[in-house]
Amino acid sequence: MASAAPTASASATGTGTGIGTVEEARLDRAAPQEILRRSGFDSVAPSFVGALGTARSYAGAERVVQRQGARLWERAVDRAQGRGPAGGDLSRDDDRPLYWARLAMSRELRQWEPEFGLSDARRERLLDTLETASRGQDAIRFPQGKSQSKGIKRILVTGFDPFTLDRDVRISNPSGASALALDGTVIRTAHGPARIETAVFPVRWQDFADGEVERTLRPYLGKVDLFTTISQGRVGRFDVERTNGAWRGGFPDNETVSRRETVPVTDPATQPQWTTTTLPYARMVAAATGPFPVYDNTSVTEIPAGGSTAVVRPDGPTEGSTARAGGGGDYLSNEIAYRATLLRDRLGLTDRLPGGHLHTPVLEFGAGNTDPATGTVTDPGFVRNRLDIIAQVRAILTAAADAGMSAGTGS
Repeated sequence: MASAAPTASASATGTGTGIGTVEEARLDRAAPQEILRRSGFDSVAPSFVGALGTARSYAGAERVVQRQGARLWERAVDRAQGRGPAGGDLSRDDDRPLYWARLAMSRELRQWEPEFGLSDARRERLLDTLETASRGQDAIRFPQGKSQSKGIKRILVTGFDPFTLDRDVRISNPSGASALALDGTVIRTAHGPARIETAVFPVRWQDFADGEVERTLRPYLGKVDLFTTISQGRVGRFDVERTNGAWRGGFPDNETVSRRETVPVTDPATQPQWTTTTLPYARMVAAATGPFPVYDNTSVTEIPAGGSTAVVRPDGPTEGSTARAGGGGDYLSNEIAYRATLLRDRLGLTDRLPGGHLHTPVLEFGAGNTDPATGTVTDPGFVRNRLDIIAQVRAILTAAADAGMSAGTGS
């Protein structure tokens, strides 16, 4: 997610019983319905409603929601990786069925009124369980035990939901598609096999403020050999973001909420303005990984020490400056990179764990299909573009693993 100009704050729709969110309201548009139908994921919400009907207690409801959320994640991963039925003619590499099916489930859960009663607090806990399970955040499974894990490296990757949906509700996010395509797969590196585990995150400011990134990543950062947060960035290029900034620039999220403030973290008294990648960026840039150029992006926007006006620094921040945008901008892509690398540093892993952020090219529709009002939900150029990006993400991760797992961090 690239940098964007700040906008005025807007409020999301309430989330009480029977009241949908801004994201859920988009479900009724034609494109989301077509995406669900053409992938077979239109059956997910009705099946979920049937399963909820079997719950006779809150504990039973928790089990149903956890199980159904996990099944959605597994189904999306299986579809992306060619297992099981395609469910329709939509390309298997498509990340959008997962996004829209999850929203269809959350809308049903928000409206559900079981006979045993459900307080607002308990309903919110069920919604949180659904989010966590259907995003793969609690399904990160690296090999355990000496016989399974011997010689196998571990790579943790995250992606994002589609975003800017009011600009074009057909949008797909290649970072989320890459997460589905790579989850549980093994790549061959110069240092032996490496297993990739993935999760997907929402494009919502509040979830990040609530610590979703840290809760998901903390149990694993000390156990992995490399991590990469991934999001969609600029047209026609990959960027390895050198520096991340502690600033939210205000661009609306998927709930049309804006936040313009310092990134909220625990222990703000020790919060740095900047964090830095420890990915082997020079090797990632130099490797022949695919059709798109890969750049080492060193630019930031800062308020210099003692100053009051933001300036762009092509070569990174100056001493004592205040962040206004990292290399990856001031949106949630910068924030997940900032949070993940700050967590790395606070866990004392800076010098031994390669990690940082990768921006993919923008996923574009094919010629003649760029108008959201008249365009179709997919086309051959759109699919080819997404497959090319996914393949190059895999190749870039392999290049990073080849370099970062042996030579340490940096260039």
